[in-house]
Amino acid sequence: MEFDLIAKHFTRATPGAVLGVGDDCALLAPTPDMQLAVSSDMLLEGHHFSPQDSPAGIGHKSLAVNLSDLAAMGATPRWATLSIALPTANDAWLTAFARGFFRMADLHGIELVGGDTTRGALTISITVMGEVPPGQALRRDGAQAGDDVWVSGVIGSAALALAYRQGRLFMEQVDAAKVLPALYLPTPRVTLGIALRGIASSAIDISDGLLADLGHILQRSHVGATLEFAALPTLPVVQTYLEHAVARDCVLAGGDDYELCFTAPVAKRDAVRAAAEVAGVAVTRIGQIHAAPGLTVRDADGQPLPFERTGYDHFAA
Repeated sequence: MEFDLIAKHFTRATPGAVLGVGDDCALLAPTPDMQLAVSSDMLLEGHHFSPQDSPAGIGHKSLAVNLSDLAAMGATPRWATLSIALPTANDAWLTAFARGFFRMADLHGIELVGGDTTRGALTISITVMGEVPPGQALRRDGAQAGDDVWVSGVIGSAALALAYRQGRLFMEQVDAAKVLPALYLPTPRVTLGIALRGIASSAIDISDGLLADLGHILQRSHVGATLEFAALPTLPVVQTYLEHAVARDCVLAGGDDYELCFTAPVAKRDAVRAAAEVAGVAVTRIGQIHAAPGLTVRDADGQPLPFERTGYDHFAA
């Protein structure tokens, strides 16, 4: 049964691999003089997605969140492995899941070369591999005092959608419909990450919340930052709910955005904008790095804006 499932749903031609699905190991031949970037993520039913969610959407999101890690390193996607635990061998569910997964894979030229299946609570674990020229990977430890802080796209939409779905924030249905796609169908900024090689001094993808993820850059780079709340890019519909503390928390600490937060020297502002134009995604300058440790968010009057948390805690009760 296991091998039938793999053969039916997850075995495709892999011209970029020496040997793909079907043996004890895949055989890969990385491009000469390139470094491998490798990342793994796990998604659990009830934590990262709901039993009622579309299986095609789950397939899309499970690969997208992994590709976002490659984007944050400026890596070109190459291969992936997929391990999935299933309570039952639901053929219709797997067909839809594979459709969403491979649609995202084809969009970014990544090949599925192996993995595993077993019986258990629905759990999806993916490892992605990409390539980056030596010395050009975007890392978290390169931010310097004086650098600008940038973010791609818009933030807060996915967290606002989750708050609506969980009943923590009332939204009109017409408004909720504008933010729900961000939660179910995130867009990894792979092209932007590649375009920022040699321009950005540091980068990270926003998965756990803007403040938490920027905080990782600050910690690794031994610097601090000041952000301007009014500069944070959000959808117009999100702006209409910012009088609510829950909505402000979604923008600052909600997570699930899968946008890139990155830093770059002031002298490279034009280069950042040119890279964003090449990638076809908007970028916004939201603050500045400074030498003194700490992270401050200022309101429209220049006063520090209090915040209770910085992002999602995977082990919180």
